[in-house]
Amino acid sequence: MKIACYSTKSYDRESFNRFLPDSGHTFSFFEAKLDLHTVSLAEGHEVICSFVNDHVDEAIIKKLERLGIKLIALRCAGYNQINLKAAAEHGIKIVRVPAYSPEAVAEHAFALILTLARKTHKAYNRVRENNFSLEGLTGVNIHGKTIGVIGTGAIGRAFCRIAKGFGCSIIAYDVFENEEMKQMGVKYLPLNEVLSGSHIISLHCPLTPETHHLINVQTISLMQNGVALINTSRGALIETKAVIKALKTGKIGFLGIDVYEQEENIFFKNLSEEIMQDEQIARLMTFPNVLVTGHQAFLTKEALEQISKITLSNITAFEKGEALVNEVKAS
Repeated sequence: MKIACYSTKSYDRESFNRFLPDSGHTFSFFEAKLDLHTVSLAEGHEVICSFVNDHVDEAIIKKLERLGIKLIALRCAGYNQINLKAAAEHGIKIVRVPAYSPEAVAEHAFALILTLARKTHKAYNRVRENNFSLEGLTGVNIHGKTIGVIGTGAIGRAFCRIAKGFGCSIIAYDVFENEEMKQMGVKYLPLNEVLSGSHIISLHCPLTPETHHLINVQTISLMQNGVALINTSRGALIETKAVIKALKTGKIGFLGIDVYEQEENIFFKNLSEEIMQDEQIARLMTFPNVLVTGHQAFLTKEALEQISKITLSNITAFEKGEALVNEVKAS
């Protein structure tokens, strides 16, 4: 099949090109993200392959239908950027990559925690200028802390295993409690108790109408003073204005984010020669206790390989009329 692949970077092309010869499919790689101006690039193709910041609303779906597109293959786990109802109404199926490498994201979340706790990012910059002073680099132990995990899907469970290895107490909230986690010693509690009982809170839940701005003025007020907040899931889980206010008062002691609610016009781009127009993320990066990475958590060799393999197998299953095990449907 002929696939139009949007929002591609060099690492996407390299990974897919390893497996394309044996797949029978042909990819056209476009650096542009999918929007009303670039949807016409899909002409002459049968499938589009999109990423997290390609917002596929009803207007784009109508255009894709007119171009003969029958399948949208997401090379990511999240699908909140897709209008599933409109896709169903216009006969376009949606498939995704539900679990490419849970460990990649979980390990990155813990890397954010360790970097903030031990200030290694500051030490790195200092020693490059021959400054070996330890003043201002006093950190905190992770061992013995209580970590609250919100969402114990594949990534949340991988994160819990890492936290267990550091000697942490783990409390968690999820609509569906996991027996494996319980046997490992994870204690499930109501959300309010997880928020109030944790020294560190890590978000691993999907973005839904119910979880949008899960972290807000009210929920932050329940947290311990000086809490560390980590988000490697979806940016809009956090109300940025509320978090900035909490950082200013010291309510939030550390913030590590790999996602941002307005990231689509910022992340995956080199803006080093431009003036940052987003005032909220510019403000966040002025805090010495904030660490921002640009949606990097998924980016490992192993994860890219899995994304490519599963995406291609999803497309092949569609071509052959087989059951789509990774299909996403409107509820």
